[in-house]
Amino acid sequence: MKKITIATDWLDGCSGCHMSMLDMDERLVELIKMGVELNATPITDFKEPTEEVDIGILEGAVSTNHHIEVVKNMRNKCKILIAIGDCAVFGGIVTMRNYFSVEELLRRGYIETESTVDGKIPTSPEIGKHTKLAKAVNQIVKVDFYIPGCPPRADAIYYVLKELVEGRKPLLVGDLLRYD
Repeated sequence: MKKITIATDWLDGCSGCHMSMLDMDERLVELIKMGVELNATPITDFKEPTEEVDIGILEGAVSTNHHIEVVKNMRNKCKILIAIGDCAVFGGIVTMRNYFSVEELLRRGYIETESTVDGKIPTSPEIGKHTKLAKAVNQIVKVDFYIPGCPPRADAIYYVLKELVEGRKPLLVGDLLRYD
């Protein structure tokens, strides 16, 4: 049986979508028995896809130049790209920052917060430069499937992955789109 490789990554968000993936519980084992192999994910030691993968999953909005690189790299390395969660699908709550300039965001976040003492805005090449606007993944690259929700339900994630592994095109309807 051919392995179906999956890589995931997170961008600007809360990582709740990855927690929903873990909420699939024993269904993760079912997917593994069906031939799924996690190539890379932030919840393992392997953070970046080392090779081409069958399915790429991105959560979070695109807010920095580093995020743009991650999104483009994932699109280049996967056959099917899934945007998971409202931040990746629509921009989500992260786009609330679009009402402010980057300078205002950094000043508030690093200098003006109530708990900050002697704050200073960090400047390191290792820290991504904020883009003018936070965006959904599909505003940067082509996305093949969307799983909305904040976070999406484990049932919806499992359904989409199972359908893809079994060679079918998933169609989210009914309870799979329910927000709890």
